Amino acid sequence: MTTLLAERLRQRVRIDGSSPLFTYYDVSSGERVELSAISFGNWVDKTSNLLVDELAVTEGDAISMPVALEAPGHWLTAVWQLACWQVGLTVDLTGDSPAAAVVTGRHWQGYQTREVFACALHPLGFGFDEQLPDGVRDYALEVRAHPDTFFGAPLDPAGTAWVDRERKLSQADLVTGTGPAVRRLVRAGDPWATCRDGVLTAVMTGGSAVLVVGGDDDQLDRIASSEHVAAH
Repeated sequence: MTTLLAERLRQRVRIDGSSPLFTYYDVSSGERVELSAISFGNWVDKTSNLLVDELAVTEGDAISMPVALEAPGHWLTAVWQLACWQVGLTVDLTGDSPAAAVVTGRHWQGYQTREVFACALHPLGFGFDEQLPDGVRDYALEVRAHPDTFFGAPLDPAGTAWVDRERKLSQADLVTGTGPAVRRLVRAGDPWATCRDGVLTAVMTGGSAVLVVGGDDDQLDRIASSEHVAAH
């Protein structure tokens, strides 16, 4: 029986919950945010409950996720991706299929759908300073009210988990990676590669990921040294 990604994350929380799982750097702004497996898992569970309670989604539904194009390395992007997979939803980067909701970053304008969740991408997960218009919901405000424990039904490993212009991946495809449990630095770029090499690899191997946005090679080397990164 395939142990899917959501259960792998729960196992990590039980076994080594207090250790860092995800560290986010934005070189241009100087932001650094570190989340333990427990903290990251709480955000994932709260977002999973938001998806079920607010949208009444069911396994197989799609969430259009332009935030993964705008901010592929941000920790909130990773939270949304893991939450979708915990519920059994498809992360859709094409925007072609009907979706239960659209999840954007700061650029929420122009989406014609009844449910748009906008993420301010604040380093601590805070919301927008300004009032958003009708039809656009501030994710940071919406997610607060939801429980930080999620109880979901078993999922179909063959269910579609990721769709972009180049690939279509199942839930089972997400858990094929193996390797040593190391602290790995990943430079944010291609949305799938960033997701795969970052939090997915960390969850699958028991390691941790340092996701870096921007910076030149020298800056990345300095971050790798200060973060005691074993591979990048």
